[in-house]
Amino acid sequence: PSLSVLSQLPGVDLQEVDSGCCGMAGSFGYEKEHYQISKAMAYRKLIPAAESTHRRGGRVIAAGVSCRQQIRAFTNRVALHPAEILAAHLKT
Repeated sequence: PSLSVLSQLPGVDLQEVDSGCCGMAGSFGYEKEHYQISKAMAYRKLIPAAESTHRRGGRVIAAGVSCRQQIRAFTNRVALHPAEILAAHLKT
């Protein structure tokens, strides 16, 4: 639903990417014994997709809090929630 709503906004060019699983799964990725598994899962697709988007000058949008946390932890960049994009357009 987020993609269909955001695609209606003027000036917004969205590209959905296959980002796979972020590997966090709630608290799973925070647990010491699961950290490496969580990190490996994030680096399979999500982190390369986020890095590629940032290199092209795009912004990453992710609805899941775990996904946004993984992106921030491993790329040192912020992924926005769809509501943040919508709110920014409503203010203009």
